[in-house]
Amino acid sequence: MGYLYIFGTIFFTVYGQIMLKWRISKFGSLPAEFQEKVFFLFRLLFDPLILSGFLSAFVASFFWMAAMTKFDISYAYPFMSLSFMLVFILSVFLFNEPMTVHKIAGLVLIIAGILVTSQSA
Repeated sequence: MGYLYIFGTIFFTVYGQIMLKWRISKFGSLPAEFQEKVFFLFRLLFDPLILSGFLSAFVASFFWMAAMTKFDISYAYPFMSLSFMLVFILSVFLFNEPMTVHKIAGLVLIIAGILVTSQSA
């Protein structure tokens, strides 16, 4: 059951990040003037899908608390790096962001780090 809690943390973290990027990109760039920035940020804040991204982060924190009852943080936390990998992959497909050799090398290193740190002593 503990791994389900880690998976839930990752899932809701990734959902929140992707949702925020998708919705914020629909609103355009941050305006230059202070008053326009405030208005812009309030419009973002009250967008229902952006709110779902914030709620998702809140739900992820509950899953993380549950995971902490099952695992040492030094064991569980490296799995959170999988969220970087999933956000990267989804951003390539959903937002047409560039996939570079450096980014792929970084992901390979993240996976290697997860494998090394997840081994029992």
